Amino acid sequence: MTGSNEFKLNQPPEDGISLVKFSPNTSQFLLVSSWDTLVHLYDVPANSMWLKYQHTSAVLDCAFYDPTHAWSGGLDHQLKMHDLNTDQENLVGTHDAPIRCVEYCPEVNVMVTGSWDQTVKLWDPRTPCNAGTFSQPEKVYTLSVSGDQLIVGTAGRRVLVWDLGNMGYVQQRRESSLKYQTRCIRAFPNKQGYVLSSIEGRVAGEYLDPSPEVQKKKYAFKCHGLKENNIEQIYPVNAISFHDIHNTFATGGSDGFVNIWDPFNKKRLCQFHRYPTSIASLAFSNDRTMLAIASSYMYEMDDTEHPEDGIFIRQVTDAETKPKST
Repeated sequence: MTGSNEFKLNQPPEDGISLVKFSPNTSQFLLVSSWDTLVHLYDVPANSMWLKYQHTSAVLDCAFYDPTHAWSGGLDHQLKMHDLNTDQENLVGTHDAPIRCVEYCPEVNVMVTGSWDQTVKLWDPRTPCNAGTFSQPEKVYTLSVSGDQLIVGTAGRRVLVWDLGNMGYVQQRRESSLKYQTRCIRAFPNKQGYVLSSIEGRVAGEYLDPSPEVQKKKYAFKCHGLKENNIEQIYPVNAISFHDIHNTFATGGSDGFVNIWDPFNKKRLCQFHRYPTSIASLAFSNDRTMLAIASSYMYEMDDTEHPEDGIFIRQVTDAETKPKST
């Protein structure tokens, strides 16, 4: 099923995969959080699991602070920092409800968490300790760091833009331009905006500059729908990952497909083969030569028989990821 440009990682998590993330400075290591209560670190070229550590419940997100420290949070409300060299862990703090998002902002040197307790918390990774708690209008579903700005997507299709250097007030309050629940937000590498996906098969490109001429550039398109027996089936778009050099991005949907998009010409550059089940998470490596693809059933049709979860490592080329010159 996998071609010569793709392989499947050995010893995958034993329950739903929530996130895959490459190390910030090497494509050797991949961090994976999952519903089996574990965070795994894989040595990708060796195709082996390097280490794993445990939460008391499902882990919903994870991030690297630096190449040797992983942070993670989930249903047990706990934020953990794990030293990947010494295998030592530190319980940094908690939220009052499950932690849905964990991100690092290198510009301001803070870790950011978003929770279903309707707050975002900042954490100083040096101590480590809490550096502030900020109320959001609804449960936090997704967030993304863009330079020193923080883009938060909540329930109720709300989007908030914060300045991590000045969290005294919200910079912008927005509403998603898509009609259905927000699933994922990822910031453009050029820091000018973000891409937002919904449960209803669509992606929107939004710009942060509020001026009317910039706002005219925003767009939305259908990206994960399939015609089956002449009926169009629409699938949630669960994952977005940007190619930092070409400013193109990959999307993964519950249809089992991965697409790569050129946002400037609003065209699909390519579509990979269909994976065994829903695409739960995607991550380009730091050198952009690889894409990690988590194929993991997300219980869209309740607890039915489903293919086992797997992580595929695919080599990607400029032909697949670079915008076509017009």
